[in-house]
Amino acid sequence: MPLALSHSRRRRSLALPFLLTLALGLAACDQSVPTLPGSAGYGPDPQLPEPATSTIPTLKVAEAIGWKEGARPTPTAGMQVTAFSSGLAHPRWLYELPNGDVLVAESDAPPKPEGMSGGLRGWVQGLFMKKAGSKTPSANRISLLRDADGDGTAEVKTVFLENLTSPFGMALVGDRFYVANADAIVSFPYQEGATQITAPAEKLADLPAGRNHHWTKSLLANPDGSKLYVGVGSNSNVGENGMDEEENRAAVLEVDVATGASRVFASGLRNPVGIDWNPANGELWVAVNERDEIGDDLVPDYMTSVKEGGFYGWPYSYYGQHVDERIQPAQPDLVAKAIKPDYALGSHTASLGFTFANGPALAPRYSSGAFIGQHGSWNRSEPVGYRVIFVPFANGRASGAPQEILTGFLDGEGNAQGRPVGVLVDTRGGLLVADDVGNTVWRVTPAEGTAPAPTTPAATPNEAM
Repeated sequence: MPLALSHSRRRRSLALPFLLTLALGLAACDQSVPTLPGSAGYGPDPQLPEPATSTIPTLKVAEAIGWKEGARPTPTAGMQVTAFSSGLAHPRWLYELPNGDVLVAESDAPPKPEGMSGGLRGWVQGLFMKKAGSKTPSANRISLLRDADGDGTAEVKTVFLENLTSPFGMALVGDRFYVANADAIVSFPYQEGATQITAPAEKLADLPAGRNHHWTKSLLANPDGSKLYVGVGSNSNVGENGMDEEENRAAVLEVDVATGASRVFASGLRNPVGIDWNPANGELWVAVNERDEIGDDLVPDYMTSVKEGGFYGWPYSYYGQHVDERIQPAQPDLVAKAIKPDYALGSHTASLGFTFANGPALAPRYSSGAFIGQHGSWNRSEPVGYRVIFVPFANGRASGAPQEILTGFLDGEGNAQGRPVGVLVDTRGGLLVADDVGNTVWRVTPAEGTAPAPTTPAATPNEAM
C-alpha cells in the first residue's frame, strides 16, 4: 500500500470518532423541548407551531436491543399477543394469500451508489439508523408462514422467493404474484398452496431507484386486477438533492398490469408507505411519513384518501398550504393546489404500516377503522411512536382519537426491544404485526375468557413510552 494512502486512511479512521462525538454534541445542544402535548399532532386539524430549524438535526434514537427470552409487546386490555413466527431477518411487510398463507418480506435498504452517500451528514445519520436497527445486510427474500392447525403460530416457515432486490410490497393478481423490489415490479407464476417459487422473475415495470433515500415500494392491486398502485418515497428530506432526482417519486404511481405502462396517480406525498382500499367507499388511502428537521412538533405524519391527480404539498408546503421556507425557488402555484390530508398521526412517529379493518374479525370495537404501525422517531428530543394504534372510522372517515393496540416496544431505559412496521388483519381474525428489530411477526387476538374492553383513547405519545 502506498505510504501516502496509508497515512490518509489512518487520518480518516482517527477522525471518524471525533466527528461522531462532535455531531452528537451539536445535536444535543440543538435539541428542543416539545412545546405541545403529543395528542396535539393527531386528528383532522393538528396544531402546527412555527418551524424551528437547527444547525444539526435532533438525533435521538432508541438503541435496538431486541427482545429478551420470553418478552413480548404489551397488548391493550382484553387482547393478547403471541409470536406468530420468530427468527426472521428484518421482517418489514406482510401479505396474506387466499389460502391463508402469510408472506413476509425480509428486507433492508439496498447499497447506495458510489458518490450518493450524503457526505458527513449522511454518514452520521447512517450510524444512527444502524443503532436503530436498520442498515443491516438485506436478506432479499420473501418467506412463507403457514399455520395449518390454526393455533395462532406458524409451524411452517419456508423461503418463498429469494435473490430479490430489497423487496417490499406484494400482490397476487390471478395466477401471477407481483413483488415491488426497490428498483422494479417483477412477477412470478403462482399455484395455490405452493410453498416456494423457483421460476425466474419477469419484469413488469421499472421503479425509481438510484440514491433511494426512501427505498420501500408498497404495492396494491385494484379490485379487478388491471392496475397496480405503488407507493414511492422521495429521494431526500425536502429536495436537497435537487428536484431532478425526484422524478416519479414522493408519489403514488399507477401501473397497467397488461402493458407495464406507468403514470403518476398522485404526487407531493413525501413517503407514502402503507396503502389500502377504504372498504366503506372504495377510496385509495395511504399513510405518509412526513419531513424532518423543523422541530419536535413538525411535521405530522398522516393518513389520507388519495385523489387522482392530487398534489399533497411536498416539498413546497405541508399539511395543505403551510409553506416550507427551506425550498427555493418557491412554487406558490403548486402550494395553492396542495390538498390538506385527512388525519394527522403525530410528528416523527414514522407511521409506516397501514391497513383497514375487515369488519369485526378482530373484535367488534375494531370493526371499522384503520390500524397503523408506528415505527418510531429519530428526529425528536422525546421519542414517539414505537406502537400500533387503531383509529376508528364512521361513514368512510376517521371519527375519533387513536387507541393503542400494542405498546411496550421501548423498555424502561428507552431501548428498542422491537419496532413495528407492517400490519395486517388475517382472515382468521388476528392482527399481524411485523417487528423488524425483534425479528418477529406478532399476532394480536382477543384474550380468552375476557369480555370486550371499553374503547379508550390512546395516551399521548410521551405517556405511551
